[in-house]
Amino acid sequence: MLFLQKISIMIFIILFSGGIFLTSSELIRAQETIDSGKRFRARELGIIIGNYPTGKYNAITDVAGVKVGHVTLISGSGKLVPGKGPVRTGVTAILPHGGNIWQEKVPAGGYILNGCGEMTGFIWMEESGYIETPILLTNTLNVGTVMDGVIDYMIKTVPEVGISDDTVNPIVAECDDSTLNDIQGRHVTQEMVLKAIESASDGPVEEGCVGGGTGMICYEFKGGIGTSSRVLPEKEGSYTAGVLVMANQGRRRDLIIKGLPVGKEITDLLSASRKGYGSIIIVVATDAPLTSRQLNRISKRASLGLARTGTTANNGSGEIILSFSTAYKIPHYPEEFTCDVKILSDTHINPLFEAVEEATEEAVINALCAATTMKGRDDNIVYTLPLDRVKMIMKKYGLQ
Repeated sequence: MLFLQKISIMIFIILFSGGIFLTSSELIRAQETIDSGKRFRARELGIIIGNYPTGKYNAITDVAGVKVGHVTLISGSGKLVPGKGPVRTGVTAILPHGGNIWQEKVPAGGYILNGCGEMTGFIWMEESGYIETPILLTNTLNVGTVMDGVIDYMIKTVPEVGISDDTVNPIVAECDDSTLNDIQGRHVTQEMVLKAIESASDGPVEEGCVGGGTGMICYEFKGGIGTSSRVLPEKEGSYTAGVLVMANQGRRRDLIIKGLPVGKEITDLLSASRKGYGSIIIVVATDAPLTSRQLNRISKRASLGLARTGTTANNGSGEIILSFSTAYKIPHYPEEFTCDVKILSDTHINPLFEAVEEATEEAVINALCAATTMKGRDDNIVYTLPLDRVKMIMKKYGLQ
């Protein structure tokens, strides 16, 4: 096993030492050479979370119009040279719809469970009740550059921004990937931000060590991007809720999967430790017609789904949640003084709360299941969640 691990690490170095810019399919193939076996999503392992069915892709993109794009950066190996590498980072873009988000804003709300983190644009979102830019996820020290990239995109889309039109407050959220990445190097460029936005698509969403999740760590296993969705039955509105997470949180001992103490059962594979408790960004999308106030409430429920995986929201962690609805658009400069909008009654919102909690829990587990072992700066290694052992634990507790 040790021999195979050394071989896989050599393959990793050969593939990535030249600063190669990998396509999504190439990245997946390269990562599979590092891992000891094929990766599966939670449901493929028999981990069925909650009561409601998923959408077609079991992803945030099951909410019609929502798109996701990643740019992934993996290069270099060995000793950290600040500003040079090794690089294990990236950027993820979430588009609420395929139109002009500036001209057709969407209602939004949010919740900060613990605020040791950053999401730019959050103040204006809370004040206005809507979002008007794509949502970008990246590493902590790259927030400024990614903001510049979003501004470039907005000016390209609406040339009047900052001249004859309003200025823009981009939404950029972060987690710290410095255990594996040369975070001082700020390797995500404005051009990469544009690429992530412009290449965003609907359909299946890549998970694990991709985009903003490339260098992230979750419950001291390799973490990253995860997603899931739920669809309510007709009698409860037929609404869809989708969740995408950038999972970088938690201590090993706290990890719970489907109610089982997986973190206490798997106590090895702890090669690289990080400072603090880490953070997570959660983005919720739904086609249910909700107000900003209701989307604030939805965001709070996502934190309950996160808690089911074991997160305790420590003083030094950051759990930031943003929710939006695609059910109606808010015009940038409406001609009419008023507008008519149908809103879901609070009396009937409980099934949606439950759906968001389920999708959040599963999105975190999917991030763990999809991620693969990664060797980063200073030869720090973060191991993948061993899926074969997870199945053994489920069998031990009578769940398989």
